Amino acid sequence: MYTDEDGAAAVTFARSVIERHLSGEGELPQLPEIFEKESGAFVTLKTFPDHDLRGCIGYIEGVKALGETIKDVAVSAATRDPRFPKVGMSEMDGLAVEVSLLTPLELVPAKGGALVEEVTVGVHGLVVESGMARGVLLPQVPVEQGWDVSAFLSHTCMKAGLSPGAWLGEDILFYRFSAEVFEEVEPRGEVRRKDMGACGSE
Repeated sequence: MYTDEDGAAAVTFARSVIERHLSGEGELPQLPEIFEKESGAFVTLKTFPDHDLRGCIGYIEGVKALGETIKDVAVSAATRDPRFPKVGMSEMDGLAVEVSLLTPLELVPAKGGALVEEVTVGVHGLVVESGMARGVLLPQVPVEQGWDVSAFLSHTCMKAGLSPGAWLGEDILFYRFSAEVFEEVEPRGEVRRKDMGACGSE
């Protein structure tokens, strides 16, 4: 759905939003028209060259125009991720920015062990719901961690505060989605489309 140019615009915009928020200076670049439609998105910050997570916040569903979503979650990833202290402007030269542009959620039409046939590592992200518990993992996470589908399901459950084997229960709901992910090769560097290398459901 998104071109490489769209992805580069999204990442450049996210960095500009963060740096303007932190420094109080700078103008935001214009975004292509496609960013006016409602869509979910995540912004992720990683240290360079170690690629350690430094912040990640997003909207899983489209609640406002994509450009506004990126603006909100970029600031949140830098300053409101409860797992990390706020990013300082002096850190930005050592952080690479990644933006995930999401498709709408789709209910996974399976339960228990049959779930492994409906989820593909490298293609799908997951949302799990059970009562008030809810957890989300982006499609790039299991690829980066080297998980198979069962491990991906387990870790999504744990993200929601559930037991690792909760996905085998009949009262669990899973939703899947896809993402087009664009990342800086290095801080302020070239932006590329992330190749997540789908590796099947075995």
